[in-house]
Amino acid sequence: MLRDDRKASLQDIERMSARAEVALEKIRGTLLSPDARKSAPVFSISQLEHFTGADRNKINYAARKGELPEGTMPDGGGRRTWTTEELQKWTRHFRADRLRPEGLAGITISVANFKGGVTKTTTAATLAQGLSLRGHKVLLVDVDPQASLTTLFGLLPGVEIDEEHTLSPLFSGDASDARYAVRKTYWPDLDLIPAMTRLYAAEFKLPARQKDNADFEFWKVLDLGLDPLRDEYDVIVIDTPPSLSYTTINAVMASDGLVVPVPPSTLDFASLSQFWSLYLDIAHSLSELRGDAKKFEFVNILASRVDANDASSRIVRGWLREVYAERVLATEIPRTSIAGTAAVGFGTVYDLPKSAASAGTYARAFDAYEAFIDEVDAQLQSVWAGWRDE
Repeated sequence: MLRDDRKASLQDIERMSARAEVALEKIRGTLLSPDARKSAPVFSISQLEHFTGADRNKINYAARKGELPEGTMPDGGGRRTWTTEELQKWTRHFRADRLRPEGLAGITISVANFKGGVTKTTTAATLAQGLSLRGHKVLLVDVDPQASLTTLFGLLPGVEIDEEHTLSPLFSGDASDARYAVRKTYWPDLDLIPAMTRLYAAEFKLPARQKDNADFEFWKVLDLGLDPLRDEYDVIVIDTPPSLSYTTINAVMASDGLVVPVPPSTLDFASLSQFWSLYLDIAHSLSELRGDAKKFEFVNILASRVDANDASSRIVRGWLREVYAERVLATEIPRTSIAGTAAVGFGTVYDLPKSAASAGTYARAFDAYEAFIDEVDAQLQSVWAGWRDE
């Protein structure tokens, strides 16, 4: 028989939950001190060259003309740095021909997978930050009730974020579009629609609305809700739950493209196969019922948490390339200590200083994410070019 002190009533669980929230607030206050809010990074001249694609002579020439921010020289000497907002002005100047053409809508991308622990949230956050550093205005949308993405951006679900701040009013029909839920973040030109646990109520609200109204189309709620925002943002990145839920279906159906991170393990490979099978069952049903045949501009398979020295990993990566062919991105995200270090501080590789890891470890992670984002950025330009020609 279990000891009485091992049993747990609802009141015991409520007390545990309350203690966990207090602990998380203390942790955030320590990690993000002094004001318990995150701040965007600053960048060196070499990083400015990297993101603009311009050499130092061109940068110095533009700076002398006074067209762009000259950065800040630390008191007492040192190297000049640029804020994130200043760097974005530079990248927009030098990458003007690679930004969203006037008159075209922003592109919506869902980061999705049926399985948890495949780096969906890290991939979504890093993709959004990397695209913003290339001059795009980005909106992140958290549709996962676990709200990991929201927490990653320094917001506490249930403390700072209540149900009315999430997409729940949109899914329940109390709001007609998602503009009410958009909030600024610490990162310039990267806004967020947050989530919290009560967003899970959408899994009951959407089918209830469908049952009450035969003409209601539950899978289009998010798509229609994001429509007004597609003129305001160049890219919308959605972080989805680790299941094929009503909210995941909404995210996928609202998307122009998919990024599917998958670690190269046998279980993850099998889970991905099930993801496609379940999605196809639903997509075919919707097509037969309403004639909604979904077509994506791109579907990317991203090998994540890759250990290049692991024999089984090499085998599964071979399976991925054999099955998904050109849809497997050339870039692979390596398994490094960077991911864990960044997560402890509620951040990504872009939030970390180079001193957070050895030079080689940092470079492997940073270069891999940069290559991944370059691949997606090239796809964005191709999609806009196709839309412009239609």
